[in-house]
This record gives sequence, C-alpha cells and structure tokens, in this order.
Amino acid sequence: MKITSDSFEHRGAIRPEFAMGAPDGFGGNRNPHLAWSDAPAGTKSFALLCIDTDAPTDASLAGKEGVEIPVEHPRGDFVHWAVIDIPADVHEIAAGSASDGVTKGGKSSRDGAGMREGLNDYTGWFAGDAGGMRGQYHGYDGPYPPPNDLRTHRYFFRLYALDVDKLDVPASFTAADAQRAMHGHVLDEVAIYATYSLHA
Repeated sequence: MKITSDSFEHRGAIRPEFAMGAPDGFGGNRNPHLAWSDAPAGTKSFALLCIDTDAPTDASLAGKEGVEIPVEHPRGDFVHWAVIDIPADVHEIAAGSASDGVTKGGKSSRDGAGMREGLNDYTGWFAGDAGGMRGQYHGYDGPYPPPNDLRTHRYFFRLYALDVDKLDVPASFTAADAQRAMHGHVLDEVAIYATYSLHA
C-alpha cells in the first residue's frame, strides 16, 4: 500500500493548523489530509491510528517551569486518533473533515460512512483538569508536545488493511482495543509521519 498527505511531507514538519497546541496558545486542531492506494485483494475495511511515539513518560515534567526535558528522557506512545471500520471503497480523508478547532471537554464520536472514531489519549491527559478541559476526547486532536521538551516529536499515521468489515470493540474504544481486535486480520499496513515541536 501507499499513503500520502497534501497537508505535510513525509518526515517533514506539520503546521500549527493541524496541531492542538501552537506557540501562542491553541492551534487550528484540524485533521490533516490523508490518501491511500494499492490495498491488497480481500481488503474489507481499513483502520487508522495516529500515535506520537515521543511522549515523555514522566508527565509531571511537561511544562514544568525551569526544567527542560532532555532528548534522552524515556519515551512512550500518545494516541491522537483511532479510526476503524473505514469502508474498503474509501481511500481519502479530507483535511478538516474530522476535526476543525479545539473542543474543550472533547468531541463526541462523529461516526460516518460506516467508520467509527475512538477515544484519544487527551481523555486521560485532561482527566484531572478542573479548568473545563476534562472530558471524553473522541476522534482527532492534534499535536501538543510540551514546550520544554528538547526532542522533536514524531506523529505516525499508520493505516491497516483488514480482512473484516467491522472490528469487535467497545462503543467507546481505544487504540489498544482496536489493535487487539485487529490481531490476525491485518493484510497489509503502511505509515507516514510528520514532526512537531513547541520548544523555542
């Protein structure tokens, strides 16, 4: 398979238009354009995950005054988007079609054309926030790396071609739920990534 984007170049920087966080506050938080082709025979649906693989494992350091998070700090995954049951005849997601702006408290799942959007990791990130951000974050919410992080973050958009029409997951599913349900059903997969940083 092949996957491309009109919104960013593979391995290139993504614009604040497609990020939740920007140097001066919130970004545009629009989902980027994605298109794919050459799915294998027998493909019945697609699944899409967007994951930041460079998230600091010690969340208490994020934005901490007087502290810079070193490049060598241990890293983990942060899920920004989980979409499943994308019909086999769909080969493109338009920019801004799934997210356009920041919704405090999170967007509800905007299922359409048979596809379903799961929870992203801002659900857990904002769980302890009393300032109106707490909520259930479905669909796409873009990059917001700590401004004191010295590492440039990579955001992988990974597409899976599956041999089933629908995945057996809970109503409010996570990327981990989708990955478990995909096991044994992946015909092919492909990825593209963009980079982003808020460090000066």
